[in-house]
Amino acid sequence: MLLIGNGQVITRDSDKPYFKDGAVVIDGELIKDVGTLEDMKKAYPDAEFVDAKGGIIMPGLINAHTHIYSGLARGLAIDGHNPTNFFEILDGMWWNIDRHLTIDGTKASAYATILDCIRDGVTTIFDHHASFCEIPGSLFAIKDVAKELGMRSCLCYEVSERDGAEKTAQAIQENADFAKWAKDEDDDMIKAMFGGHALFTISDKTFEKMVEANNGMTGFHIHIAEGMNDVYDSLRNYGCRPVNRLLYNGLLGEKTLLGHCIHVSPAEMDIIKETGTMVVNNPESNMGNAVGCAPVLQMMAKGIKVGMGTDAYTHDMLESLKVFLIIQRHNAAMPNVAWCEGTDMLFNNNRDIAAKYFKKPLGILKEGAAADVIVMDYKPFTPFSNENIDGHMIFGMMGKNCRTTIINGKVLYKDREFIGIDEEAINAWTLEQSKKLWGDLNHRQY
Repeated sequence: MLLIGNGQVITRDSDKPYFKDGAVVIDGELIKDVGTLEDMKKAYPDAEFVDAKGGIIMPGLINAHTHIYSGLARGLAIDGHNPTNFFEILDGMWWNIDRHLTIDGTKASAYATILDCIRDGVTTIFDHHASFCEIPGSLFAIKDVAKELGMRSCLCYEVSERDGAEKTAQAIQENADFAKWAKDEDDDMIKAMFGGHALFTISDKTFEKMVEANNGMTGFHIHIAEGMNDVYDSLRNYGCRPVNRLLYNGLLGEKTLLGHCIHVSPAEMDIIKETGTMVVNNPESNMGNAVGCAPVLQMMAKGIKVGMGTDAYTHDMLESLKVFLIIQRHNAAMPNVAWCEGTDMLFNNNRDIAAKYFKKPLGILKEGAAADVIVMDYKPFTPFSNENIDGHMIFGMMGKNCRTTIINGKVLYKDREFIGIDEEAINAWTLEQSKKLWGDLNHRQY
């Protein structure tokens, strides 16, 4: 049993939202109790004490959309790559990387991504993977790393026709095999979705095969309307807009997650709402790719469940929260919007999205919830309480404020040091894999 105390507790539980001098008690994989430090010490005198050292004790963060396959791209420049549009970014950078990503490269990407997530206080990820160099077994390789490092993960593979029929079939099979494994395993640390890339890379015939292979095992995790490519392709070749294509092919529903949705129409939003389909916004990635600002405020006004992801542009969810606020205000030319929507996305909607897949409640500190707890190293110099915690997070905190990360009741990162994880050995091996990848991409040694 663990007792995390000596800090201010933010629970995200409306019944008991805040304890100025609080503590969280963990028993196994679950939260046992939350209250004042004095009360918790009296009630659980034998619990092992984890000192928050005056920091902020809060639920672990959830990333509703990321890409492990980009894990080795930090600092990478591909010779001759100078994109002028979104398709050139995909084809010249990301598709180029995944076409060279072996199983070892995939594992190295998973190590790099998950270690950074743990450092940034992220305790659950929804990943959307691609490694067209070596597809079979890739999700299982990521699963092995996630289990080794202790990250709660929901995984899928990115089906796309961009590299031909054989690779398309392998991607469908990898999704189906992993979804069946996850269903049979029924492990609340590892779940599966059925992935699909941008609609302009997927035909209706492939959608039919995906639905057949999935056979109702899980929901779909799909990129949609990130660029205008999807809109033009759907209108030209199928006589309808992208969301309509998904509707006609039976991919929408309460467990399906649509990534981006930047160029969706009001009518498409209505379809998303009526089918109970979820959306995930990735503000920094959208700005970096110059593809536009998603109409999140309009979608949320219609009652669509919109969560927050990073698209692997960062692993820092608080950084994404900050950027979401400013891009939405800039786009609307209104300085008084997006505050409540942003915090709802990260702290409420991501929790609801996770609840579609994981049994234990996530993103909340209360009895019976998953024991995913982080401690943020933050000493406020202005008044701090439950009334203004979001303001402190947006303007005062970053992921790198995280000093301690506990996932599923296991202390993985304490006082900025990994516990039971050989970071140096992992980094050394990952560096060798990244050198191989970079060498293949640029035809020279690193």
